[in-house]
Amino acid sequence: MLKQIAGVAEHPRWTEFVAAYRPMMEAYMQERFPGLEADDLIQETLLALMDALPGYVAVPSGQGAFHNYLTGVLRHKALNALRSEGRRKRTESRLAADAADGAAADAEEASWREAVYAAALEQLLADPSVNARHKQMFVRTALRGEKPADVAASLLATRDVVDQAKKRMTARLRELVERMDRIDGP
Repeated sequence: MLKQIAGVAEHPRWTEFVAAYRPMMEAYMQERFPGLEADDLIQETLLALMDALPGYVAVPSGQGAFHNYLTGVLRHKALNALRSEGRRKRTESRLAADAADGAAADAEEASWREAVYAAALEQLLADPSVNARHKQMFVRTALRGEKPADVAASLLATRDVVDQAKKRMTARLRELVERMDRIDGP
């Protein structure tokens, strides 16, 4: 469904998407940002999502990487709204009481980065246009830490092929992460 609606505001499946994810987003806003207008921020999130996910490859995972990414985008939109309305100081005071050294803010940023990375990795590995053998080489060398020479030998390939596959897949992953991270805006 996400692949179909990415970049197409008039697509009929937007209604289905909104019906599936809006209750979760409303609950998130009510729990974490009850003083903000949830409807506006949810709409901003959906617009940003439409622009950020062209060519999205759907991966059935329930509450996996996409769910975390979507709530991260909504969170960023809510924080931007707080900043623009001058409410940030009250929120920062609350956070400062919880973590005087800024560890909470660092943890939130790290959580956002992890969600973006996980969603991008999920997309890369689910992309049917990427050679399955190259995916395997990437997973084994970049993610599992296997030696490229061992991977090459087990797959009856040259070391150069494994290195090139890893390099290309890493570049694609970096591009996906950058595109998905830009959803928050400047």
